[in-house]
Amino acid sequence: EYRGYEVTFVQNFTDIDDKMINRANEEGITVEELADRFIREYYVDADGLNIKRQSVQPRATHSIKAIIGLIKSMEEKGFTYVIEGDGVYYDVSKKEDYGKLSHKNLDDLESGHRSEGHALKVAGTEEREDDFDFVLWKPKKEGEPAWESPWGEGRPGWHIECSVMAKKYLGDTIDIHAGGEDLIFPHHENEIAQSEAANGVPFAHYWMHNGFLNIDNVKMSKSLGNFFTVRDIAEKYDLNVLRFFMLTAQYRSPLNFSADLMESAKTGLERITTAVEHLKFLLKNVSEKNISDEEKENRKKAEAYQNKFDEAMDDDLNTADAISAVFELVKFVNTTVDENSSEEYLNDLKDEILELTDILGVKVEKKEELLDADIEALIEERQAARKNKDFKRADEIRDELAAKGIILEDTRQGVKWKRAD
Repeated sequence: EYRGYEVTFVQNFTDIDDKMINRANEEGITVEELADRFIREYYVDADGLNIKRQSVQPRATHSIKAIIGLIKSMEEKGFTYVIEGDGVYYDVSKKEDYGKLSHKNLDDLESGHRSEGHALKVAGTEEREDDFDFVLWKPKKEGEPAWESPWGEGRPGWHIECSVMAKKYLGDTIDIHAGGEDLIFPHHENEIAQSEAANGVPFAHYWMHNGFLNIDNVKMSKSLGNFFTVRDIAEKYDLNVLRFFMLTAQYRSPLNFSADLMESAKTGLERITTAVEHLKFLLKNVSEKNISDEEKENRKKAEAYQNKFDEAMDDDLNTADAISAVFELVKFVNTTVDENSSEEYLNDLKDEILELTDILGVKVEKKEELLDADIEALIEERQAARKNKDFKRADEIRDELAAKGIILEDTRQGVKWKRAD
């Protein structure tokens, strides 16, 4: 968007799969209820990390009709076969360039399958024509949600859900497809196979796969017990610091998490925040409004850091180098401003820092903490406004308090308030 593109960002929820069905049955609730709960919880973490909301948030179960339609399209073109009692499968031998994303070909996969003890084998039935054929539609099992289809009651396979939601909201060919590097094979490979078989055009122009997170130089995994959730980290660190830390590595690179590295990120972020606060302090006490000739020259020099930032971000979102450019700008600011600086120059520098950090989604302005007495006074003013039917002012006060992290709750006993976590 910063570069002038109009962006449609789709992030889908796989709200039906084996793990969800098992968990819902264990808890005695429906899969839909489980999905609703975890989607709500997902947004708590996403909002905490200041992740911009998607344009569309589709769910697999809301696209069943379209899923059936895409499978029928592949069936008509000869890309599928049915195993009685086991569902509809995609025939990978019919896709000549299968493996082009992961740079694998079927001969290599078969060889690896034989020599590595089925390590690359895609989960499924023993009756498939090829070990790497994958399921598109699964027949109904007892205790599972199911939908009517030309192949009997059942539910979609994982891969087909994503192909359908991409087509439904972005078209036959999409510009950018993202995901973790662990999804390259087989998931993304299978998405390509399905979509290109059904639509007859390239599926995605660019693939952006993020690297893994390591904990103290060891890959994070539940089995090793070194597994952290965003909630766990939020107990020790501001999530703004976590976001900043994660941006210190280019997204395709593995990222090592440790207490020392988080402290380093916290210190680095504070350097930027302190520079912004210093500029705001100088602006409160400024005497000269118009920019001087020397400041004009310095402003031109400052633009070089913005250009460096832009070049880094244009280079496959190299956020590590982009942050380096921000640090260089901060150092330049600290050495060229003082109590004699003009209002125009101070504002220009402050705006440049805020623009670059906003692109990164990092907050560098300190929230102004309201005293309890100030909060109570504003609540009283709001009550008076409501009594006088001045609802516009009442809403303004509520919004003002919300912006400063104060949540109001109107109860029968009066207005209660609390500070947001």
